[in-house]
Amino acid sequence: MTLTAVKNSSKSYDIQLIVYYILLVTIGWFAIYASAYDKDAAFDVFTLHKPFGRQLIWIGVSLLEILILLLIDNKLIYSYAHYFYGFCLLIMVIVLFVAPEISGARAWIRIGAFSMQPVEFMKLATALSLAKFFSDSKTERQRQNIWLYASLLIGVAIILTFLQHDTGSALVFLSFIILFYREGLSTNFLIIGIMVAFIFIFTLLFNEIYTIGALLTVFLIFWYFQRKNKRKMLRNLYILIASVIFVFAVNILYNNIFQVHQKQRIDSILGKSSDPKGADFNLNQSLIAIGSGGFMGKGFQRSTQMQLNFVPEQSTDFIFCGIAETFGFVGCLVLVAIFMLLIIRIIVLSEKQRNPFVHYYGYAIAGLFFFHFAINIGMTIGILPIIGIPLPFISYGGTSILAFTAMLFIFIKLDNN
Repeated sequence: MTLTAVKNSSKSYDIQLIVYYILLVTIGWFAIYASAYDKDAAFDVFTLHKPFGRQLIWIGVSLLEILILLLIDNKLIYSYAHYFYGFCLLIMVIVLFVAPEISGARAWIRIGAFSMQPVEFMKLATALSLAKFFSDSKTERQRQNIWLYASLLIGVAIILTFLQHDTGSALVFLSFIILFYREGLSTNFLIIGIMVAFIFIFTLLFNEIYTIGALLTVFLIFWYFQRKNKRKMLRNLYILIASVIFVFAVNILYNNIFQVHQKQRIDSILGKSSDPKGADFNLNQSLIAIGSGGFMGKGFQRSTQMQLNFVPEQSTDFIFCGIAETFGFVGCLVLVAIFMLLIIRIIVLSEKQRNPFVHYYGYAIAGLFFFHFAINIGMTIGILPIIGIPLPFISYGGTSILAFTAMLFIFIKLDNN
């Protein structure tokens, strides 16, 4: 395909999204380079011994991926959405049996010198399959069953990811709740979600007796004001019983779902423990790196915390620290602004869609991007537990950049209709 043909065929592709993508990938590569820079070593951006060299190769593969995606017929993407989900599901099952254990998780498949994390493509497959389910449901009966089908799609993916001991990625699948609410899911589910989170945290902070006491207090308050409404009283009683059962299940879930290092970090955030040289080390080094950047940053290749390797996983999960130390508060603000513009642009284009499949898919990936972005930065600055998920287009990783690139450019392709 000639450059002229590419230009003519892509004249209606959304330029804003493409520009945001280029900016984020560029920022990501320079951040990875700065984190692994060695002034005493020879300058070679293509060296496979350094993360920035390998990432540059993956960026090149991503560009080839973009060209392929832009050539695919939109109808094929729609028609094969469920098949792609099934294929990714099969790979996820295979991972459980063949994947080696890396950092406590069995989530990677080795292919020669490279490793692949199938769950990243499982997120894309789930987004496509959900979009197809929603767009195919036209009758009232189908609309009633869609929540069950959609929940099963997400639930199976979450269970398989949990079985791989990749809690962070499993939680990301909850981002599809944004699509659900856009399509009419009751606000009651949001209230239930907030209640579950509150009970979970309160029980971990104190104990079962204090939590049940608090629940009984709330129940009695509602009973006093709603004592003449038997229907509401019965509903509140059911909620109380379910809540008490969940209280006794909290510690069982906590001890069996989360890994040891994740529990240590959660306990640290909740103030139940302090281990500066152990569980708190990553977060403390992250905060030091962010704080040392100040308002304007130390400048490119001058970040001491990153170049001296004080921050663990500094080119992957904690890449935001390097950006903060190098470019300071201003650089972080620019990065956050680009991400938010990207997500808002996807939502705006989704709202304009006449094709329901594209509309649903846009909201699905907007939720994925937002959750990754919010959780990664949140854990870096200490307001969320460290669960280890990449910052889209920024963190080092071949599977990550390929999957996120596919998510975005499938939408760009579908939008060009």
